[in-house]
Amino acid sequence: MDQDYIRIFDTTLRDGEQTPGVSLTPEEKMEIALQLDKLGVDVIEAGFPSASKGEQKAVKEIARAGLKAHVCALARALRSDIDLALQSDVKYIHTFISTSEVQMKYALNMTPEQVIEAVIDSVQYIKDHGVICEFSPMDATRTDIGFLKKVCRAAEEAGADYINIPDTVGVMSPKSMANLIRELKATLKVPLSVHCHNDFGLAVANSLAAVEAGATQVHVTVNGLGERAGNASLEEVVMCLHLLYNKRTGVNTKLIYETSRLVSRLTGVPIQPNKAIVGENAFAHESGIHTKGVVVKPITFEPFNPEIVGRQRKLVAGKHAGRHGIRATLEEAGIYPTEEQLKEIVERVKEIGDKGKTVTDADLLAIARVVIGRTREEEIVRLNDLVVTTGLKFTPTASVKLIIDGKEYAAAETGVGPVDAAIKAIQKIISNLADVRLTEYRLEALTGGSDAVAEVIIKVEDKDGNIVSARGAREDIVMASVEAMISGINKILSKRLKATQ
Repeated sequence: MDQDYIRIFDTTLRDGEQTPGVSLTPEEKMEIALQLDKLGVDVIEAGFPSASKGEQKAVKEIARAGLKAHVCALARALRSDIDLALQSDVKYIHTFISTSEVQMKYALNMTPEQVIEAVIDSVQYIKDHGVICEFSPMDATRTDIGFLKKVCRAAEEAGADYINIPDTVGVMSPKSMANLIRELKATLKVPLSVHCHNDFGLAVANSLAAVEAGATQVHVTVNGLGERAGNASLEEVVMCLHLLYNKRTGVNTKLIYETSRLVSRLTGVPIQPNKAIVGENAFAHESGIHTKGVVVKPITFEPFNPEIVGRQRKLVAGKHAGRHGIRATLEEAGIYPTEEQLKEIVERVKEIGDKGKTVTDADLLAIARVVIGRTREEEIVRLNDLVVTTGLKFTPTASVKLIIDGKEYAAAETGVGPVDAAIKAIQKIISNLADVRLTEYRLEALTGGSDAVAEVIIKVEDKDGNIVSARGAREDIVMASVEAMISGINKILSKRLKATQ
């Protein structure tokens, strides 16, 4: 057997479905199976036929789908379970029985001798029907080593094609897992597999340690789904094998992310943002030092290119952001600010970040549009101060101070709301300079929650029929509206000045 090729046994549809709260329909199971086959896993454990009629139906349909991967069914070491698996038309059966003292006594109520008899009978029965047999001594890592070897040798002599060693309650460390696999490998000739649970967060590490010790197959689930804390995650195991261990698998890594998203959507289990490989933050950079590095040379702060797993690099705007990252994000969107414009955009982003708020891509683009649009017109009118009061028993009132040609002007007005009051106060101040009325007002983007950046787009018209559009972007809708209004007034006044020159 090629020791550099590691078989990927995917149990998303069986152990992954045992995640509390997850229940897949036969149609959903088929959709995931087709994606797993496209991904390139070696074995798809489609389900546990004895669990229900729906499970039998799903396993049979997947077995008949003509997939390249082996389609496997789980069965206890009972002929009745094995018969249901065989009736599901699979050519690969994974049978198991508890071997630890605690589980034999309290879960099975069987003696060690009875367990060995059941192992021999079930493995032989599966092989008599001409299908591949994988055997698991459940709770192997808490089983007496002498008895574990005896059980595994019995399964091998009965004809098992693979022996899988489950760390059923996730109690192993990488060193102890490697030692166990080496000891079993010295005893057995059959290929060894490993099935690790993540109760201590070591499922992936233990799986890789098993491979180092000679295991040639790893049980995994997409996104690490499974009982309790889950199983070894497919995406982490595969990428570690490929890039850290120089091993090969049949997995097309470019399809990892789309597979992860599909499974998350169908199971309803979200992916934590900082999840390795597939989390939304896995290739996101905010720190100025990091963003500068990855813009110039990605390898400075990334272990591998995100495209390898079907991802894209993401430069995040926030209080830790730097000019390089923000410029790169804007240029990717077709926006090319000057140095002065970029400076103001960065300052605004940091100001929002300092308030503990997240700056989304939509927020950043809105801020950039406002800054770039505003700096193209002459700043004849500038906001100096704004105070707004509103409430259930108060008429909304706004007090505005503007700087015009170096002089401060103030006015106060009431309105149907704080935005209306603020705009009326502005119009009152500049009425002698320009008779400008608001002809259109809308909120173009509200990203995220109640503290998100609001983008306001307006149209204003003067008495001469000059119409201009303007926009503002702030966390405060009133401030965004005032910013847009003042920008519109400046555009009107700039037009007039140019017309008289």
